[in-house]
Amino acid sequence: MTELNTASIARVAAAPAVREAAREAARLIALWPLTDAMRMDNDAKYGENLQVRVTRAFARILTGEDVTVPDAEYVYEGADAIPGRPQTIVDALLAANDAYDAIADFSDTGDATLVDDVAADLGVTWDDAASVRVHGTLDAVEAAVNDGTFDAGEYAVADGGSDGTGDGGASGGAAGAADAAGAAAMPVDDDAFEPSPALVDAMAHRFAAALTVCDALLAAVEDSGAGDAASAPVAADTPVDAAAVRAVLPLLLVVNELREQISVPRICLTDVQVRDLLAARAAALADAATEAAEGATAGVGDAATLDATAAFVAPLAAAEWAKHREDVLWDPAAAKKKAKEEDEKRNKAALAAKFAHVKNDNTETVEL
Repeated sequence: MTELNTASIARVAAAPAVREAAREAARLIALWPLTDAMRMDNDAKYGENLQVRVTRAFARILTGEDVTVPDAEYVYEGADAIPGRPQTIVDALLAANDAYDAIADFSDTGDATLVDDVAADLGVTWDDAASVRVHGTLDAVEAAVNDGTFDAGEYAVADGGSDGTGDGGASGGAAGAADAAGAAAMPVDDDAFEPSPALVDAMAHRFAAALTVCDALLAAVEDSGAGDAASAPVAADTPVDAAAVRAVLPLLLVVNELREQISVPRICLTDVQVRDLLAARAAALADAATEAAEGATAGVGDAATLDATAAFVAPLAAAEWAKHREDVLWDPAAAKKKAKEEDEKRNKAALAAKFAHVKNDNTETVEL
């Protein structure tokens, strides 16, 4: 990839699943800048939990073992051994956390060499050709960032409100908040809040760009290290071997930081979802090859993996961003009150149902 394909980005950005994900992302980033202490704390906890989830998924892939959430939490909190648990799990989690921390500067610097540090932390080795393709893709991305490709489409927080601009995604920056002129608009923390079309358009474009880069990076290492002696099919019905799955782990981290760099919130894929993503791409390639062999239009496979990547990732991103928004807005006191009210409502309904058959004989009979 020598430059971003603007036509492909526009096509992906128009896909319904991508636009729905963009809507959820827009609803999330519209909350920024966070000024409430509770919400800032909630977001910090979300960020910590995200790292635990990502490193757990990576460790499960690296070891092939059942790495648990408590395992990942203990290592995140500083443990270098866990009584009763295999040291291989702990070592894999330590490596995953080192990689997660090492790539964090990418969102600020765009330094493509950081991906090499991450690969070393994870024990991932690409062949020379794959490494050149990875660096070429990341260099193209940084050129686009520096050229202002992602500056188009100002953030418009709410219809009827004042437009604002921001340069950061959720967890790392701020979408512009509506000012006094937009005070009458629906609050951005309302459950029914809908972001403006301008904000959704901008987010869809940026998200589609990240998906396009992700697709190019995955393609860059698809054949690197596959089929080595340590590899085996990850499942009987999954045409992806273990080495191929491990090879993409550094790329998933760098794409997450790219999202942050271009004002798109981060996401997390589980170990199963990483495998399923690669399987979906392999299936798309196979289908494209079949169509080409049957005399379909030349170049039918050019967009196959990108479409498969977008179709797979977009719904997961939408769910991730909806949950992130919910986590930021979570108020324990309000949640406790709501739970109490719901319990009382259920109890009243159950009591009414229990005595529904009892006839009311308290009505006095009046003789005329």
